[in-house]
Amino acid sequence: MSSPGPRAGGPRPRRSFTPAQKLEYLAQYEEACTRQEGSAFLRGQGLYSSQITEWRKLRDAGVLEGKTAGQTIGKLSPEQAEIARLRRQLGVSESRLEQTEAALEVNGKTLGVLRERHRELTSRAQAQEEMTSAYHQLVKLKVSTRQAAALTGVSRTTIYRKPVAARDHPPVVPPNKLSAAERAEILAVLNCPAFVDLAPLQVYTKLLDEGVYLGSVSTFYRVLQENEQVAERRRLATHPPRTIPELVATAPGEVYTWDITKLAGPVKGKYFDCYLMVDIHSRFIVGAHVHASESGALAVEMMKEIFGIHGIPQVVHADRGTSMTSKTVAALLSDLEVTRSHSRPRVSNDNPYSESLFKTMKYGPTFPERFASLGDARAFISEFVDWYNHHHQHSGLGFHTPANVHYGFAHGLAQKRSQTLAAARTKHPNRFSTTDDPKILDLPGPAWINQPQTTTEKAAA
Repeated sequence: MSSPGPRAGGPRPRRSFTPAQKLEYLAQYEEACTRQEGSAFLRGQGLYSSQITEWRKLRDAGVLEGKTAGQTIGKLSPEQAEIARLRRQLGVSESRLEQTEAALEVNGKTLGVLRERHRELTSRAQAQEEMTSAYHQLVKLKVSTRQAAALTGVSRTTIYRKPVAARDHPPVVPPNKLSAAERAEILAVLNCPAFVDLAPLQVYTKLLDEGVYLGSVSTFYRVLQENEQVAERRRLATHPPRTIPELVATAPGEVYTWDITKLAGPVKGKYFDCYLMVDIHSRFIVGAHVHASESGALAVEMMKEIFGIHGIPQVVHADRGTSMTSKTVAALLSDLEVTRSHSRPRVSNDNPYSESLFKTMKYGPTFPERFASLGDARAFISEFVDWYNHHHQHSGLGFHTPANVHYGFAHGLAQKRSQTLAAARTKHPNRFSTTDDPKILDLPGPAWINQPQTTTEKAAA
């Protein structure tokens, strides 16, 4: 089965840069490097060093300015860099000047009103209203609330105090309300043998045909609602609620979860399918395949390879895609006595580990807009899996790599970290407020997909 396009609810468009923006960021980064602030600039602008390296190559090749490949592009001269800095400084100064002038203008009007209103003790409410209006004008001009309160002499507590709730008044009876006798007559007519099986709208029209008017259709429904006689009587199909998957893994190799994501091909409308299976306890990617199409047979081929290398798990979890629910996959897992688990429809939280992994991959700085060929896509996924498993220090694993947790090396590293922190506490006791290690370094405990209620209740007890 081919896959013509991506599934609904895919990732948001990634941040893109124009050639002019890339040149500007390069110039700013190089200027920051002269002050030994290059790393701070990258963090402040949300950029990666790999992006700067790639842009520098494009600039040196003349691509960003439309020059021929190989033609060298010189760096900004000191005069050009100084002009750019002065222009930015001038823009900031002009913005501050406009804000200050507007604030002073409003403040001048406020002081005049204060002088006039203080002479008239009987108009304090009007003075307060004027001050409140001036306060809100200053806030709209992006003046801080503290400064606006100081300029107008109004307390911020007074400004944001909620008004007194309105008092309850006795309900007003509309003059056209039906009497109790009229409502009883409507109920009796609706429940008579001739009309008991008809909808209120049909009863309404039949009464009109007979020259009788008892009330509107909405009145009929209101009378029935008051007497709890409005209920669905048609034979509608009902669907039982889907079972919530509740899975727990206390060690690697117990629960695997997998999914398929789309990778954009060389042209619009062409996609490659990336099959990824991950261990939810160690976050270790146990298998990753890229194919030109999506099918259950290819999924079975991937699972056989994974189970042969990493062993057969207890549970395999997936969403309800066509490949995940295919008969070939079901037959394989049934033969191996592996429990199948599926997400509820339209509930992405039921497969959080796969979704999180796809976001880490697609929102990375090196993820391309498109892949030129199937071979390029496979090479990229291979490099990503190697980085993720052996170099990515996962925040959900106490900043250990998935490979260290999967193969049992994390405990030794955790002890080494703890010894390093203990030595630091002994050397600088005044820098630590506790003798416990930071919680962010804790080794991972049981991994959950929808924590079972019974376990939660036991922990609460």
